[in-house]
This record gives sequence, C-alpha cells and structure tokens, in this order.
Amino acid sequence: MTIVKQMSLFDIQELLEMESSRRFDAIFATFDVQPIFQLFLKRTLRGAPRELNYGAMIQSLIIRIVERIPTIKDLIKRLVNDPLFRLDCGFLVSDVVPSEASYSRMIDVISQSDVLDCMQDTLIETAFIEGFLCDEHLAIDATHFESRDAAKPSEKKEPTPLKKRGRKSKKERDAWLTKQVEIKANQSTYEKEIKDQLDTPLETLWQDAPIEPNWGIKKNSDGKNTFWFGFKGHLAVTTKGQYIVGRLMTSANLSDSKAAIPLLKKVENQFPEHFTTAIFDAGYDYEPIYRQLHKYQMRAVIPYNVRNEGEYLGFDENFRPTCVREHSYRYDSFDEKYRTLKFTRPKQCATCPLRDDSLCQKGFKIKCDTDLRKFTYPARGSELWKQLYKERTAVERVNAYLKQYFQLNNVRHRTGRKAKLHFNLVTFIYNACKLAVDRLNAFSQVQIQAA
Repeated sequence: MTIVKQMSLFDIQELLEMESSRRFDAIFATFDVQPIFQLFLKRTLRGAPRELNYGAMIQSLIIRIVERIPTIKDLIKRLVNDPLFRLDCGFLVSDVVPSEASYSRMIDVISQSDVLDCMQDTLIETAFIEGFLCDEHLAIDATHFESRDAAKPSEKKEPTPLKKRGRKSKKERDAWLTKQVEIKANQSTYEKEIKDQLDTPLETLWQDAPIEPNWGIKKNSDGKNTFWFGFKGHLAVTTKGQYIVGRLMTSANLSDSKAAIPLLKKVENQFPEHFTTAIFDAGYDYEPIYRQLHKYQMRAVIPYNVRNEGEYLGFDENFRPTCVREHSYRYDSFDEKYRTLKFTRPKQCATCPLRDDSLCQKGFKIKCDTDLRKFTYPARGSELWKQLYKERTAVERVNAYLKQYFQLNNVRHRTGRKAKLHFNLVTFIYNACKLAVDRLNAFSQVQIQAA
C-alpha cells in the first residue's frame, strides 16, 4: 500500500504561537514590570545589541516562585522542555533560553537597586485604592529562615584578665566613663537602645538595618533553645485582608523588638492615620514601642512581660486596682478625651462587710499616661483586649504561607544583599497573588449579583 505524505496546513510552532496562554495574566496585571526592565536598557545606541529577552527573564523569576520551581537550573530545564511554559513567561519562539550565568548577572543587578521597594509600595497603594485594604488592625511579628552561606568559625577569644576588686579610683573611674562614652558614640543604629530609634529618621533606620547572615537563637514550643544561621523577616500584616504592608529583613541575631519602630514608621509614612491598633507578642513589650504607638494614636495590644520586676502593690496581674481583701476591680469604660481608664467595684463587694468602710473605694480612674506600658486601652484582661489579641494569628498564617508556598526558606543566593532580594521578591509576589485573588473574587461577586 502506497503511503501518501500530505502537506500540513500549519507548522507545529505556528500552532503553539496561535494558542493563547492566560495562566499568569491575573498576577502580572497587578503591577508594572517596567521599573525592573529599565535597569537593563541600553543607554546608548553604540555597541552590540542585547540578545536576551530581559522582560521574559524577569517574568520567569516571578513565575518560578509561583510554580515552586526550586532552582534556576530547574527553571532553565523547564523553559527548554516546555514550549507552552516558555510562552507563558513571555519568551518568543525565536528567543534563546538564557543560561544560569545570565540569570545570575541579572539578579546581581536587581539586588543593587531598591526598585522592588518602590514596586511594593505601589502595589499596596493599589490594593488600598481599590478597597481591598480597608482593615485598621496591624499584627507584627518576625520569622526566621536560613542562609545559603556557610557559618564562619568563631574566633578564639583571649582570656580576660581578672578585674581588680574594690572601688575604682577617681582616675580609673574617669577613664572608664570616657571609654563608655566613646563606645556609645561608635555604636551603629541597631546597636543602640530601642529608645534611640524614636528620634532616628525612617531612611536611616531602613538603610542601616544589618543584613549579613548571623547566628540566631529562639525558644521552640518545648521551651528549648534552637539555633540557625541566617536571617529574620519582620512583617507588618493587616489582620483581615492579610496584606503585607511593611517588611524588613535583618540578620538573625537582631532582636525582634528593634524592628518594631522601623516598621511602624514605614506604615505610618505610607498610610498616615489609617491604622488604629497594633498587635504584638510579649517579646515586643518595651516602653519605647508604646511611646511610638501613642504618638501615632494607635492602640497597643501587647502581653506584659515581667523582667525582674517586683510586685506592683495594690494591683493584680492585669494592673487592675484591688480592694483591701485583694479582689480585683472591674474594668468599666475608657474616656478618650482624658485618656482615662475607669474601674468599678468588684462583685464580691455586694456581700463584703467592708463595703461601707472608708478603706473601700467605689471606683478608680487611672490615666494611661501614668504608665503607657501598664495601663493600656483596651485594658489588659478585658474582653476587647482578648478579642484583638486573637487577631495576631494573621501574621503567623502569613509566615506559614511564605515558607510553605512561596519558597521563603529556599534561599539560593549567597550574601545578605541577594538574600534580601529573595525576601523582597517573595513578599512582593505574595501581595501580587493576594491582590489578583481579591480582584477575581470581586469580579465573581459582580457576575453573581448581575445574574
């Protein structure tokens, strides 16, 4: 039987070009990739033309996070073997798939600029304008992730000589005080105390954050210390919409509390007087953080952390006044004009024989300015305080999303500068996906209502 070879109407590549792929259009529609693309434009017409499709390479880096492709090597293999995926990333049929070295050079260029910070701010403002970022409560916490760099061996410290016992002479004390002043003057921004951040500009706090990998320590759920070599990601998340409105990456050895004021200043700078409540865990219980929140007229919901402090006589563990028989007074109301907490008699006073005695006071009014750390609104132990503190789980969920679905733990680059790019890229893609999902849900609701 004779086989007749018939001519095909279309070539296979033409068929692939005709097929439209829309899998990632909803994500790319939330932001403009041009700010990153501008980093790779030729400044002059002279010289050889650039053969790489940088726009498609940038989009492929974003799709790599969304598709959970672990390495650049795997991304290139996928681009070579999957023509549809290559078209999804924006590559043309005639484009050559870039090499690992090309991606490495591009990542190095992006890591030297702050373009992702600007794009992040624009994306969050878009979500705010479209009405998806309307909640007024913030939850702030930190999460850890390991570095690609190997830990450096610790230097052997020389044994310190024994100190001379007894009181220092006047000459020795003056020399010691002079040395302490010199040490404090040479401290970096984050080596100083938290209270020094109150008067430090936001730009300085943002630029001076340490980003080199270092050893970190924290207690796990069993109360045992765990160690890791790498970084910390500090996030400010809206409790209902779960958008990341503020993020900062630092070395792992930096205390969580020292990143709170920079995040608060960043959020207030972008959304002045919008957020009303900030929720933290007990690790952020420091007086300067309360002062910063008081300045922004925000409510502080932070569990009290006892630090070698004696008993506060006349008050219970929630700093509510107690009667002679040590029954706690009940929280009644809050006066916003005078910032005063009002407490009324406890229930036990109904049957107490001292209820008509001069020692038993009918009520207490305490100004929050007396001690911003102890007397907060909502009052500690109240139902409103408990309900607000439950919203702190929003930032814990976002931390889990970033690690399980957006490859925050999968740092493939060495040095803190490139690890910071990875952190910023992951948080940026998370917000882009969040905005894309909200847009699709809103469009579906409109269609349902129209039908």
